[in-house]
Amino acid sequence: MATAELVLGLLHSGPAHGYDVKRGHDEWFPDSRPLAFGQVYTTLARLERDELVKVVDKGSEGGPERTVYGLTQKGRDHLATWLAEPIHPAMGAVDEMVRKVVATIRTGEDTTAFLARQRASHLRRIRELRTAAGDEEATSSKLVRDYIALHLDADLRWLDSALDQITEQKETRR
Repeated sequence: MATAELVLGLLHSGPAHGYDVKRGHDEWFPDSRPLAFGQVYTTLARLERDELVKVVDKGSEGGPERTVYGLTQKGRDHLATWLAEPIHPAMGAVDEMVRKVVATIRTGEDTTAFLARQRASHLRRIRELRTAAGDEEATSSKLVRDYIALHLDADLRWLDSALDQITEQKETRR
């Protein structure tokens, strides 16, 4: 994940402190894993070191000290370059689900049962995503949910294909 670039994007609308950056990320991606505070502050420190952000204010206003960061021109340019570049499709990337299917086959475990459980889990998550959408939902949140649901749908097709291949192989062995 391009955490540094996302932080730059979150600062695009104006200076913010780490808490606001974390909260903004979690609002932009409500159905994804929340961004950890430690990751936010480590990323901000790295961006400051690389002169992509700068400290624009330090204050406490009666509470703990809060450092406010803003984009530098170099940071704006970096963000614009990142946003302009297409993502290269990952060729041959193997995620945990594929690894588990291969492991169940290679260890002699019940692959069919695993595929059924995984399929049910995917269907449950797709239903959650579809029912979570509200009428006044921001377009960006809807796009994130659609992206996740469509990837889960592609996984379902792969799970069905894997089940067909495993079933066919079992039948030819008989």
